Amino acid sequence: MAGLTLTAPAFPHMVAPGDDLAGLIAGALADEGLVLQPDDVLVLAQKIVSKAEGRLVRLADVTPSPRAVELAELTAKDARLVELVLSEAQEVVRARRGVIIVRHRLGMVLANAGIDQSNVAQDGDGTALLLPIDPDASCTALRNRLAALTGVAPAVMIVDSVGRAWRNGTIGTAIGIAGAPGLADLRGRPDLFHRPLMTTEVGFADEVAAAASLLMGQAAEGRPLVLVRGLALARRDGSAAELIRPLQQDMFR
Repeated sequence: MAGLTLTAPAFPHMVAPGDDLAGLIAGALADEGLVLQPDDVLVLAQKIVSKAEGRLVRLADVTPSPRAVELAELTAKDARLVELVLSEAQEVVRARRGVIIVRHRLGMVLANAGIDQSNVAQDGDGTALLLPIDPDASCTALRNRLAALTGVAPAVMIVDSVGRAWRNGTIGTAIGIAGAPGLADLRGRPDLFHRPLMTTEVGFADEVAAAASLLMGQAAEGRPLVLVRGLALARRDGSAAELIRPLQQDMFR
């Protein structure tokens, strides 16, 4: 018998810049009587990491460039928000009314550079939340801090809701990883009929992210932390970068 458990403890604290996020996580787990085990995976919503790292920007402090103004007219978006999108982007892939698709500085192709205003406390002129500067490094720092606090270094993943080409709806996607692989390379393993797999690479971290997102929710659930237990973890410290297809393999542009 195989089994996997996912638990989303209550997380009542509204994270603010400068908060000790690992300490808040350890406290939330302890409040539920959850004791970390070495093969556990902690999955964190991107928003609480970005908030703790101070990635909030007041739109009143943003001056849009001429390019941002031009794109704002095309997309019917706030030019200041468009300026933030451009600041986070390597290139604009597509733009139309209501959305700008960019290749993010982290390599991912995202709508509006992953910048969000939902579940972000707003001042009178609006506030936007950007992705962490380096999500993999954020995961490593949180993992090390949790090890110091609890004596156990679980794998840590940061996930965000990301849309997919050719598919409707967003899905939980790993944007940061520490202590677990991003990809699981199954090439060479035999199938049920002893035929070796030739091309199979599994987006391991994205599958974990999607499962955890079912508990996190998208609106007012307030469950930004999920403990995943029962995974057979490969003893390899991966990164989110390995999940990004290289540009030279892009067959659609």
